[in-house]
Amino acid sequence: MHVLVLGSGVIGTSVAYYAARQGHAVTVIDRQPGAGLETSFANAGEVSPGYAAPWAGPGVPLKAIKWLLMPHGPLAVRPSLDPLMWRWIFLMLANCTRHRYAVNKSRMVRLAQYSRDCLQALRTETGIGYDERMLGTVQLFRTQRQLDRAALDLAVLQEQGVPHELLDRDGVIGHEPALAATRDKFVGALRLPGDETGDCFTFTRALANMAAALGVQFRFGVAARALAWDGQRVQGIHTDEGVLRADATVVAAGSYAGALLRPLGLRLPVYPVKGYSLTLPIVDPAGAPESTVMDETYKVAITRLGGRIRVGGMAELAGFDLSLPPGRRATLEHVVGDLFPGGGDLRHAGFWCGLRPMTPDGTPVVGPTPVAGLHLAIGHGTLGWTMAAGTGRLVADLLSLRVAEIDTEGLGVERFLRRGPGRATRVPAAARTPPTRLDA
Repeated sequence: MHVLVLGSGVIGTSVAYYAARQGHAVTVIDRQPGAGLETSFANAGEVSPGYAAPWAGPGVPLKAIKWLLMPHGPLAVRPSLDPLMWRWIFLMLANCTRHRYAVNKSRMVRLAQYSRDCLQALRTETGIGYDERMLGTVQLFRTQRQLDRAALDLAVLQEQGVPHELLDRDGVIGHEPALAATRDKFVGALRLPGDETGDCFTFTRALANMAAALGVQFRFGVAARALAWDGQRVQGIHTDEGVLRADATVVAAGSYAGALLRPLGLRLPVYPVKGYSLTLPIVDPAGAPESTVMDETYKVAITRLGGRIRVGGMAELAGFDLSLPPGRRATLEHVVGDLFPGGGDLRHAGFWCGLRPMTPDGTPVVGPTPVAGLHLAIGHGTLGWTMAAGTGRLVADLLSLRVAEIDTEGLGVERFLRRGPGRATRVPAAARTPPTRLDA
């Protein structure tokens, strides 16, 4: 059948590739001039199933207050009257319980581990290269309290069979020798040896080329306006170049998906959470990280990508703002300079931001919807790169009516469409007429 994919980030491109491999005719549209030019362009570079965890967890409300008051805090909120932002915050706070954290993390880890396996198979089958490294992630704890609190994560990791180890200072330095010069900055770490790193943009561009070789048509510079809905099923998309029709439409438009879905009655709490990154050339390889070091205090990841260091992180609730405040750059410079002084050249660093489409429970929304012909691959938050290959394979299998290779419980749209225990809502009657045109 003909599959239309909205979005050519790492998620949309992965869906297109796997759908084409299963024999579908695939068209991808994106308003950008090429693949991977928005949120996938300069993210932190982590492929981290072991670090897959919701931001909503026990103690987070109190932590958030502390983060907001820190000079280089990982969280910023710009007050707004936007009801979508406040709904998202309210639902996130409702997930800050020990039970919800364990449930949400187990769902995320399930998809993330599957995605890592799909990525490894893809790499073996195709030889795709993207400055990849398979040296794990070191989650660095600056305080004993952080180290002690890792116990909750350890229980879920143990249950999911995710390899992990707790390290003292010497153990950390054994895996990241450059940290010997700053050993007084931390007390220990959680190491996740199964994690990987790589350049998401390089991967997305290479995968798009392979998808095109399989017959996928990429139509760049085409803006989605509204889903083509006839009252029964989605038949494609209204664009600034006319209507494109397909048998199945997959929305992989990241933070911009909500504007497309709301006219159909699908009011999903996927909200843009802004993140920032610096990319700087390595000037002293011995003073740079070997893989990824995640600073737990500042929620900033420091990753080696070939001859570069990528420093990425922070969370800012600011709607769709794409400005680059100097203060955010200063935070990233502080973290990398504090842990790896002299490893990279900050004078020649590139500063970037992206909008990460996040759900309040951390788990993405993947699969079919109550609207015939409409499928979703959205809400991956900070883990789009980690979950991309698995999401692409899973969506392709569901489009082909194949049995999914993993349990899909909790990954679909139904968890946001419930009225009471076990009762999914129907699409509202207001959505049974074609939506008006709108900018996506």
